[in-house]
Amino acid sequence: MTKSEKVAFVISTLQNLYPEIPIPLDHKDPYTLLIAVLLSAQSTDVRVNQITPLLFAKADNPYDMVTLSIEEIRDIIKPVGLSPMKSKGIWGLSKMLIEEHNGEVPKDLEALEKFPAVGHKTASVVVSQAFGIPAFPVDTHIHRLMYRWGLSNGKNVVQTEKDAKRLFPKALWNDLHLQIIWYGREYSPARGWNIDKDIITRTIGRKSILKNK
Repeated sequence: MTKSEKVAFVISTLQNLYPEIPIPLDHKDPYTLLIAVLLSAQSTDVRVNQITPLLFAKADNPYDMVTLSIEEIRDIIKPVGLSPMKSKGIWGLSKMLIEEHNGEVPKDLEALEKFPAVGHKTASVVVSQAFGIPAFPVDTHIHRLMYRWGLSNGKNVVQTEKDAKRLFPKALWNDLHLQIIWYGREYSPARGWNIDKDIITRTIGRKSILKNK
């Protein structure tokens, strides 16, 4: 199979499996999505979705968020982990939104990356899922699968993102990054991986990986 044939197989398989693609993190607007994505770092979407209703009941916009203290935010979000850094980030970015963006989340990737506790992946998720701007945020699932499928060398997420953007049509980026995440969770996890259920890796995966299985 050529690389272009592999890409076509991935796209068609994922479109068949996930014709409608749910967004993993519960939110109602760009601001609540930004906060939810920030909270999801080194945590699970399930845990974040349990905590955000508690936080958003007190503050679901930057103006209300800055009326809370960092300590109050930290107490609420503690179960998701990394609460000292995340609480400072949430309060700090809310203040910046008010002072520099009239309380509105910007659509610009570089502007988002200037906020505290907001990295490239978080910013990419927001522009993709909140504004429909083509982006390809790479999480652990995408990084793992792109390597298993022989579509990236697996050195780092930066290279994986470049490879994904080079190989997949730009018009499909926003759908594909979510479809690959769901596929990784359901069919190609890091632990408890069953190659018999993983049709994509079984069909196009690296020979070294298939031999080890």
